[in-house]
Amino acid sequence: MGAEATAETVQDYVDAGGLRTYYEAHGSGAPLVLLHGGLCTVETFSGLTQILAEQYRVFLPERRGHGRTPDVAGPITYEAMAQDTIAFLQAVDLPSADFVGWSDGAVIALLVALSRPDLVHRLVLIGQGINPEGLRPEYRAMTQQETMPDMLPPMLGNLYAAASPDGPEHWSVVKNKLWQLYRTEPNMALDELAHVTAPTLLIMAEDDILTLEHAQAMRQALPDARLEIVPGTTHGLPMEKPEVVARLVLDFLEATSQATNVSRA
Repeated sequence: MGAEATAETVQDYVDAGGLRTYYEAHGSGAPLVLLHGGLCTVETFSGLTQILAEQYRVFLPERRGHGRTPDVAGPITYEAMAQDTIAFLQAVDLPSADFVGWSDGAVIALLVALSRPDLVHRLVLIGQGINPEGLRPEYRAMTQQETMPDMLPPMLGNLYAAASPDGPEHWSVVKNKLWQLYRTEPNMALDELAHVTAPTLLIMAEDDILTLEHAQAMRQALPDARLEIVPGTTHGLPMEKPEVVARLVLDFLEATSQATNVSRA
Protein backbone atom coordinates (compact mmCIF):
# COMPACT_ATOMS: atom_id res chain seq x y z
CA MET A 1 0.00 0.00 0.00
CA GLY A 2 2.68 2.47 1.03
CA ALA A 3 4.58 2.52 -2.26
CA GLU A 4 1.71 2.65 -4.74
CA ALA A 5 -0.63 5.56 -5.37
CA THR A 6 -4.25 4.56 -5.03
CA ALA A 7 -7.60 6.31 -4.69
CA GLU A 8 -9.13 3.36 -2.86
CA THR A 9 -10.90 4.23 0.36
CA VAL A 10 -9.95 1.91 3.20
CA GLN A 11 -11.85 1.39 6.46
CA ASP A 12 -10.20 -1.54 8.18
CA TYR A 13 -8.18 -2.91 11.09
CA VAL A 14 -4.49 -3.77 11.21
CA ASP A 15 -2.37 -5.41 13.89
CA ALA A 16 -0.10 -2.58 15.04
CA GLY A 17 2.36 -4.11 17.47
CA GLY A 18 -0.34 -6.33 18.96
CA LEU A 19 -3.00 -3.59 19.10
CA ARG A 20 -6.01 -4.14 16.83
CA THR A 21 -6.01 -0.68 15.32
CA TYR A 22 -8.80 0.79 13.23
CA TYR A 23 -7.82 3.19 10.47
CA GLU A 24 -9.11 4.85 7.36
CA ALA A 25 -7.25 5.91 4.23
CA HIS A 26 -8.59 8.32 1.63
CA GLY A 27 -7.34 9.94 -1.55
CA SER A 28 -4.10 9.42 -3.44
CA GLY A 29 -0.65 10.93 -3.50
CA ALA A 30 2.10 11.27 -0.93
CA PRO A 31 1.22 9.81 2.48
CA LEU A 32 -0.17 12.19 5.09
CA VAL A 33 -0.98 10.85 8.56
CA LEU A 34 -3.65 12.66 10.59
CA LEU A 35 -3.57 12.09 14.35
CA HIS A 36 -6.84 13.06 16.07
CA GLY A 37 -7.29 14.76 19.42
CA GLY A 38 -7.82 13.09 22.77
CA LEU A 39 -11.18 11.34 23.27
CA CYS A 40 -11.93 11.89 19.57
CA THR A 41 -12.75 9.64 16.63
CA VAL A 42 -11.72 10.08 13.00
CA GLU A 43 -15.08 11.74 12.34
CA THR A 44 -13.81 14.89 14.05
CA PHE A 45 -11.38 15.24 11.13
CA SER A 46 -14.04 14.70 8.45
CA GLY A 47 -13.99 18.24 7.04
CA LEU A 48 -10.20 18.36 7.02
CA THR A 49 -9.84 14.88 5.54
CA GLN A 50 -12.11 15.63 2.61
CA ILE A 51 -9.98 18.58 1.51
CA LEU A 52 -6.54 17.06 2.15
CA ALA A 53 -7.47 13.82 0.37
CA GLU A 54 -7.80 15.76 -2.88
CA GLN A 55 -3.99 15.97 -2.97
CA TYR A 56 -2.68 13.37 -0.51
CA ARG A 57 -3.18 9.79 0.57
CA VAL A 58 -4.58 10.54 4.03
CA PHE A 59 -4.21 7.92 6.76
CA LEU A 60 -6.29 8.22 9.94
CA PRO A 61 -5.54 5.68 12.69
CA GLU A 62 -7.65 5.62 15.85
CA ARG A 63 -5.55 5.13 18.96
CA ARG A 64 -5.96 2.75 21.89
CA GLY A 65 -9.23 3.42 23.69
CA HIS A 66 -10.39 5.81 20.97
CA GLY A 67 -13.15 5.23 18.46
CA ARG A 68 -13.15 1.72 17.05
CA THR A 69 -9.78 0.74 18.51
CA PRO A 70 -10.23 -1.10 21.81
CA ASP A 71 -8.77 0.02 25.10
CA VAL A 72 -6.03 -2.11 26.66
CA ALA A 73 -5.16 -2.80 30.28
CA GLY A 74 -3.15 -0.20 32.14
CA PRO A 75 -2.76 3.56 31.82
CA ILE A 76 -2.81 5.45 28.53
CA THR A 77 0.44 7.35 27.99
CA TYR A 78 1.77 9.52 25.21
CA GLU A 79 4.81 7.30 24.86
CA ALA A 80 2.65 4.19 24.43
CA MET A 81 0.53 5.94 21.82
CA ALA A 82 3.63 7.13 19.99
CA GLN A 83 4.93 3.56 19.85
CA ASP A 84 1.50 2.42 18.64
CA THR A 85 1.74 5.01 15.86
CA ILE A 86 5.16 3.78 14.80
CA ALA A 87 3.80 0.23 14.76
CA PHE A 88 0.87 1.43 12.66
CA LEU A 89 3.19 2.89 10.03
CA GLN A 90 4.97 -0.44 9.83
CA ALA A 91 1.67 -2.35 9.62
CA VAL A 92 0.44 -0.34 6.62
CA ASP A 93 3.88 -0.33 4.96
CA LEU A 94 4.64 3.39 5.27
CA PRO A 95 8.39 3.98 5.47
CA SER A 96 7.77 7.69 6.09
CA ALA A 97 5.07 10.35 5.84
CA ASP A 98 4.04 13.89 6.61
CA PHE A 99 2.18 14.26 9.92
CA VAL A 100 -0.66 16.49 11.08
CA GLY A 101 -1.49 16.17 14.77
CA TRP A 102 -4.18 17.96 16.71
CA SER A 103 -4.05 18.29 20.52
CA ASP A 104 -3.01 14.84 21.84
CA GLY A 105 -2.24 13.90 18.26
CA ALA A 106 0.25 16.76 18.09
CA VAL A 107 2.10 15.46 21.16
CA ILE A 108 2.25 12.00 19.62
CA ALA A 109 3.42 13.29 16.24
CA LEU A 110 6.14 15.27 18.01
CA LEU A 111 7.29 12.22 19.98
CA VAL A 112 7.45 10.16 16.77
CA ALA A 113 9.48 12.91 15.11
CA LEU A 114 11.90 12.97 18.04
CA SER A 115 12.36 9.23 18.42
CA ARG A 116 12.16 8.26 14.75
CA PRO A 117 13.05 11.26 12.59
CA ASP A 118 13.37 8.96 9.61
CA LEU A 119 9.60 8.44 9.67
CA VAL A 120 8.55 12.10 9.62
CA HIS A 121 9.13 14.34 6.61
CA ARG A 122 7.16 17.38 7.77
CA LEU A 123 5.20 18.13 10.88
CA VAL A 124 2.05 20.15 11.58
CA LEU A 125 1.13 20.63 15.26
CA ILE A 126 -2.31 22.08 16.01
CA GLY A 127 -3.32 23.61 19.33
CA GLN A 128 -0.89 21.90 21.68
CA GLY A 129 1.83 23.03 24.06
CA ILE A 130 4.60 20.84 25.44
CA ASN A 131 4.51 21.55 29.18
CA PRO A 132 2.12 22.83 31.88
CA GLU A 133 3.72 26.28 31.85
CA GLY A 134 2.31 26.70 28.36
CA LEU A 135 -1.31 26.38 29.45
CA ARG A 136 -3.50 29.39 30.08
CA PRO A 137 -3.95 29.81 33.84
CA GLU A 138 -7.57 28.65 33.86
CA TYR A 139 -6.70 25.40 32.09
CA ARG A 140 -3.65 24.81 34.22
CA ALA A 141 -5.86 25.16 37.32
CA MET A 142 -8.19 22.48 35.94
CA THR A 143 -5.36 19.93 35.92
CA GLN A 144 -5.16 20.19 39.70
CA GLN A 145 -8.54 18.49 39.97
CA GLU A 146 -8.50 14.72 40.50
CA THR A 147 -11.37 14.08 38.08
CA MET A 148 -12.10 15.63 34.72
CA PRO A 149 -14.38 18.68 34.98
CA ASP A 150 -17.47 18.88 32.81
CA MET A 151 -15.62 20.34 29.84
CA LEU A 152 -16.20 17.98 26.90
CA PRO A 153 -18.75 18.61 24.15
CA PRO A 154 -21.47 15.90 24.32
CA MET A 155 -20.77 14.92 20.72
CA LEU A 156 -17.51 13.22 21.75
CA GLY A 157 -19.33 10.86 24.12
CA ASN A 158 -21.93 10.16 21.45
CA LEU A 159 -19.29 9.36 18.86
CA TYR A 160 -17.53 7.04 21.30
CA ALA A 161 -20.78 5.25 22.21
CA ALA A 162 -21.55 4.65 18.54
CA ALA A 163 -18.09 3.36 17.65
CA SER A 164 -16.28 1.75 20.57
CA PRO A 165 -15.99 -2.05 20.70
CA ASP A 166 -15.74 -1.64 24.50
CA GLY A 167 -19.30 -0.34 24.76
CA PRO A 168 -20.61 3.07 25.82
CA GLU A 169 -20.16 2.27 29.51
CA HIS A 170 -16.38 2.24 29.01
CA TRP A 171 -16.38 5.96 28.17
CA SER A 172 -15.89 6.94 31.81
CA VAL A 173 -12.90 4.59 32.09
CA VAL A 174 -11.16 6.12 29.08
CA LYS A 175 -11.96 9.64 30.24
CA ASN A 176 -10.37 8.92 33.61
CA LYS A 177 -7.27 7.38 32.01
CA LEU A 178 -6.81 10.41 29.78
CA TRP A 179 -7.42 12.85 32.61
CA GLN A 180 -4.69 11.24 34.71
CA LEU A 181 -2.42 11.68 31.72
CA TYR A 182 -3.34 15.33 31.29
CA ARG A 183 -2.62 16.11 34.93
CA THR A 184 1.10 15.41 34.44
CA GLU A 185 1.85 15.38 30.70
CA PRO A 186 3.11 16.55 28.34
CA ASN A 187 6.02 17.90 30.33
CA MET A 188 8.87 18.52 27.94
CA ALA A 189 11.54 21.18 28.13
CA LEU A 190 11.61 23.68 25.28
CA ASP A 191 15.22 22.82 24.45
CA GLU A 192 14.14 19.29 23.50
CA LEU A 193 12.54 20.79 20.41
CA ALA A 194 16.02 21.55 19.04
CA HIS A 195 16.27 17.87 18.10
CA VAL A 196 13.30 17.98 15.70
CA THR A 197 14.66 17.67 12.18
CA ALA A 198 11.35 17.99 10.28
CA PRO A 199 10.18 21.40 9.05
CA THR A 200 7.29 22.28 11.36
CA LEU A 201 4.12 24.34 11.17
CA LEU A 202 2.45 25.36 14.43
CA ILE A 203 -1.24 26.25 14.11
CA MET A 204 -2.96 27.85 17.08
CA ALA A 205 -6.49 29.10 17.64
CA GLU A 206 -6.88 32.65 18.88
CA ASP A 207 -8.68 31.36 21.99
CA ASP A 208 -6.71 28.14 22.44
CA ILE A 209 -5.74 26.38 25.66
CA LEU A 210 -2.11 27.47 25.43
CA THR A 211 -0.68 30.96 25.62
CA LEU A 212 0.58 32.85 22.62
CA GLU A 213 3.90 33.29 24.43
CA HIS A 214 4.31 29.51 24.69
CA ALA A 215 3.50 29.01 21.03
CA GLN A 216 6.07 31.65 20.10
CA ALA A 217 8.64 30.02 22.37
CA MET A 218 8.02 26.67 20.66
CA ARG A 219 8.50 28.28 17.25
CA GLN A 220 11.79 29.80 18.37
CA ALA A 221 13.00 26.53 19.91
CA LEU A 222 12.29 24.48 16.79
CA PRO A 223 15.09 24.57 14.19
CA ASP A 224 12.76 25.16 11.23
CA ALA A 225 9.28 26.34 12.18
CA ARG A 226 6.57 28.85 11.47
CA LEU A 227 3.52 29.83 13.50
CA GLU A 228 0.00 30.64 12.31
CA ILE A 229 -2.74 32.05 14.57
CA VAL A 230 -6.34 31.58 13.39
CA PRO A 231 -8.63 34.34 14.69
CA GLY A 232 -12.12 33.68 16.01
CA THR A 233 -11.46 30.04 16.90
CA THR A 234 -10.98 27.82 19.94
CA HIS A 235 -9.22 24.52 20.68
CA GLY A 236 -11.76 22.84 18.38
CA LEU A 237 -10.17 24.63 15.41
CA PRO A 238 -10.01 21.65 12.97
CA MET A 239 -13.77 21.14 13.41
CA GLU A 240 -14.63 24.84 13.51
CA LYS A 241 -12.72 25.93 10.41
CA PRO A 242 -11.44 22.85 8.56
CA GLU A 243 -11.09 24.75 5.31
CA VAL A 244 -8.78 27.31 6.93
CA VAL A 245 -6.67 24.60 8.56
CA ALA A 246 -6.50 22.65 5.30
CA ARG A 247 -5.28 25.69 3.39
CA LEU A 248 -2.58 26.37 5.98
CA VAL A 249 -1.46 22.73 5.84
CA LEU A 250 -1.47 22.56 2.03
CA ASP A 251 0.38 25.86 1.65
CA PHE A 252 3.00 24.71 4.15
CA LEU A 253 3.50 21.36 2.44
CA GLU A 254 3.75 23.00 -0.96
CA ALA A 255 6.22 25.61 0.27
CA THR A 256 8.48 22.98 1.80
CA SER A 257 8.13 20.33 -0.91
CA GLN A 258 11.37 21.24 -2.68
CA ALA A 259 13.45 20.64 0.45
CA THR A 260 11.95 17.37 1.61
CA ASN A 261 11.97 15.13 -1.47
CA VAL A 262 8.81 13.37 -0.33
CA SER A 263 8.33 9.98 -1.94
CA ARG A 264 4.93 9.40 -3.53
CA ALA A 265 2.60 6.86 -1.92
